[in-house]
Amino acid sequence: MRNLKKMYYKVVYYLFIAYILLGRSCTCKKIPAIIVFGDSSVDAGNNNYISTILKSNFEPYGCDFDGRKPTGRFSNGKLPTDFISQALGIKSLIPAYLDPKCNITDFATGVSFASAGTGYDNATSDLFSVIPLWKELEYYKEFQRDLRSYLGHEKANQVLSEAIYIISVGTNDFLEKYSVLSKWTSEYSVENYEQYLLSIAENFIAKLYKLGARKIAVAGLPPMGCLPLERTKNFMFGSGCVEEQNNLVKDFNEKLKASVAMLKHNLVGIKLVLSDTYDILWNIIHNPDSFGFADVRKACCGTGLFEIGYMCDKLNIFTCWDPNNHVFWDALHTTEKTNRIVADDLIKNYLSEFL
Repeated sequence: MRNLKKMYYKVVYYLFIAYILLGRSCTCKKIPAIIVFGDSSVDAGNNNYISTILKSNFEPYGCDFDGRKPTGRFSNGKLPTDFISQALGIKSLIPAYLDPKCNITDFATGVSFASAGTGYDNATSDLFSVIPLWKELEYYKEFQRDLRSYLGHEKANQVLSEAIYIISVGTNDFLEKYSVLSKWTSEYSVENYEQYLLSIAENFIAKLYKLGARKIAVAGLPPMGCLPLERTKNFMFGSGCVEEQNNLVKDFNEKLKASVAMLKHNLVGIKLVLSDTYDILWNIIHNPDSFGFADVRKACCGTGLFEIGYMCDKLNIFTCWDPNNHVFWDALHTTEKTNRIVADDLIKNYLSEFL
């Protein structure tokens, strides 16, 4: 009898929890669209349609899409933004804005303006002739005009205010420009360059807000010192993570967090979050078994030490057979499996504020 009583109370308890959760889910607004700005971490293929050497629209990129379809995404499959869109019930893939096969009917529920190789700093995008961040914003204004023609002003403005905006950029400013070209390291101290980038980030978010965006997630930098390319450069010290770079990243992310807090205080009605990918990637890299990975040091493509873009071609005999064993797809970019884990973490810990 006592056991039956315990079981009864347990059932009632779980029914109560289910009722609360279901009631809470009913109050969530459906997100109408995902709008994306940034670099190769979220480029759905815009670089396919511009004159640059930074492309990935060839095999083995995209080998885990149906039909082994290379789309211009720097991975073997989907990006975190695709998984976010799918999880929110919007659509399974976010199209690239420059894709000529797409139009406003495709873009109305999600679009990526991102360009592999770009940064906050215009000079970063100039290195590989990719789309600078200011141009991504111009494309967004063009998209707004088309959306208003397609849906009407009132409906379009509602979509634009309720959409989630994702900004993922900044890694290239340090990896390509500041660290590689010595003239910049002599002209700027690390602190000055960080402040320069932060001012651009703040200005970009303020412009988005002025254009009607209200739900904005700006991504922090990942643990750059643990990227396979950076480990390769660190071969004299055992090819471990470059702690100096990771410390720089943590410092920048803390300052970006302060910028986000300042903007939340100053911009009335904005929902702004710093979506921190550092911790989840750090956990994956240092506890690979817990996430089902076998190799965190080397990428899947080629030797896994330095190949990116055209060096990652289908004739490279060293490319791995199972990307799911690897955290990284090429020397700078993560596999689809990693992207799925990152997206899940972002939704649970950061984007849930918008739901």
